Amino acid sequence: MLTERAVHRLLDAGRAVVSQLDLDAVLQQVVETGAAITSARYAALGVLDEQRTGLERFVTHGVTDAQHRTMGGPPRGRGLLGAIIADARPLRVDQISEDPRSVGFPPGHPRMESFLGVPLLIRGEAWGNLYLCEKEDGEPFTPADEQAVVVLAQWAGIAIENAHLYQGSEHRRDELERTVRRLEATTAIARALGGETDLERILDLIVQRGRALLGARGLAILLREAEGGLVLAASAGDVPDDGDALGLGGTRVPLVFRGESLGLLIVVGSTGKGREVQLLEAFAASAATAVATARSIEEQRLREALAAAEDERRRWARELHDDTLQGLGGLRMLLTAAARTHDEVRLRATVAEAIGRIEEEIESLRGLVRELRPAALDEIGVAAAIEGLAGRVAERARLSVTADVRLGEDRRAPELETALYRIVQEAVSNAVRHAGARRIAIELAEERGAVHVHVSDDGRGFDPGAPREGFGLTGMRERVALLRGELEIASSSAGTRVSAAIPLIAGP
Repeated sequence: MLTERAVHRLLDAGRAVVSQLDLDAVLQQVVETGAAITSARYAALGVLDEQRTGLERFVTHGVTDAQHRTMGGPPRGRGLLGAIIADARPLRVDQISEDPRSVGFPPGHPRMESFLGVPLLIRGEAWGNLYLCEKEDGEPFTPADEQAVVVLAQWAGIAIENAHLYQGSEHRRDELERTVRRLEATTAIARALGGETDLERILDLIVQRGRALLGARGLAILLREAEGGLVLAASAGDVPDDGDALGLGGTRVPLVFRGESLGLLIVVGSTGKGREVQLLEAFAASAATAVATARSIEEQRLREALAAAEDERRRWARELHDDTLQGLGGLRMLLTAAARTHDEVRLRATVAEAIGRIEEEIESLRGLVRELRPAALDEIGVAAAIEGLAGRVAERARLSVTADVRLGEDRRAPELETALYRIVQEAVSNAVRHAGARRIAIELAEERGAVHVHVSDDGRGFDPGAPREGFGLTGMRERVALLRGELEIASSSAGTRVSAAIPLIAGP
C-alpha cells in the first residue's frame, strides 16, 4: 500500500503538474517525480502524435546526452512499450531480458533489468506511456510503486490533455474557455486537498469547493457501500438532510477510479450540457482519485492497527507465560513436595523459599502493570512517570538512560500526558529491543505553545519507511496525528532520533 509520505508527494506532484501549461515542463516534471517516488535510476515518458502512429514527444531522466547520441532516436513502441500501449494496463517485469515480449536494447543503451510501465490515458485511450527501470537498491518494483505511478500517470494524463488543449486554443476561444475552467477545477481541488488524508475531511473539501467552482445550488457525493448500495457521504447547499440525494435530479457523474465505480457526484442547479459536462467529468476524476487514495490509507491504517494490537497481545501473553506462569508452576511443585515431608526443619525452609518466590512474582507482576499503565502517570504526572520509566529500563536492560523533563508543575490534559508517555515508552522500547542501544537520552520541554519530545539512542538504526510489526512507529504516528502534532524520525548506523512536537492541551 502507499505510505503517507508517498501520498503527500503524489498530491504535491498533482498540484504542480496540473498547474503547468507548458507541455515540455509537464513531461519533465512527471518523469522526475516518477523516478523520485519509486527510487528508479531511469525514467522515460513518451506521448503519441495525433495519428497515434509515432511519438510526438519523448522525455527521459537518468540517461546522459552521450548515451542518447549513441542510441540514436527514441524507441519505436515495440516490445514491452508496445505491450503497454496495446493492452493499456500497468506492467511490472523483474527481468527484462527473460520476458518473451522484450526485443532487446540498441547499442550504447544503459543496462536495465527491472521495469515498471503504465499507460498515459486521455479520455480512456492510451496516448503514451510512463516507464521506469532499475531501482536504486537493485530490488524489483513493488505493487506500491505501481500504485503510485498509476496515480501519477492519471495526473499526467489530465495535465497533458490540458496542455494540448491550451496550446491549440488561440484560434478556438470556446476551447480555451473549457480548458481554463477544467484546469481551474482540477487545480483548485488539488490545492484544497493538500496533504489531507482523512476521508471525511476530504469529502467535505470536495463538496464545499466543488459547489463554489461550479456555481451550483447543491452538490452531493454518494459512495458505494460494500453491499452495493449508495449512501450520502457528503453534501453542500441545497441537499436534503434525510439523505435522499438520489431524488434530487440534477446532473449525475460517476466517480470511477481504475475502472472501479466508487459512487456518484450529483450536481443540482446545472444544465449538464456542453462545456459543463466536460468540467464535471474532470472534476469527478479528481474527486474519485482523492477518495480512492484516502480509502487506501484508511484501510492500511486499520490493518496496521489490528496487526499491531495482535502483536501486543502476543507479547503480553509471552511475558505472562515465560515469567509469571512458569514461576507459579515452580512454586506449586515446591509446595507440593513440602506437603509430603514430615521434617519440620525442611518444611520451614521450604515455606521461607516459597515466600521469597511469591515476593519475586508479585514484583514481576507489578512491573508488568507499570508497563501497562504506571500509577505515577495518573497520580503525579507524566514527568514522574517518564523518569520512573528511565530508571526501570536502565536497571533491567543494564544500559545508560537519562531523562531531562522540563514541563513545569501544572498538569496537562490526560490524553496529552498519556500520548507523551507512550511516545517515549515506544521509542525507548524500540531502542532496547530492536536497535541494541547502549545509551538512550530522553528530553521533554515546553516551548512556543507545544511540548517537544526527543528520544535519541546509539543503536544500529533502521529504515523508518520500511514496513514494521508492532505498535512502535505506527503507535507513535497515530498518537501524534490525533493531537495535531508533528513527528520526525531520523535513523542511521550511528543511532536513531525520534522527535515530536505536540500542541499544548490544558489540564482538567
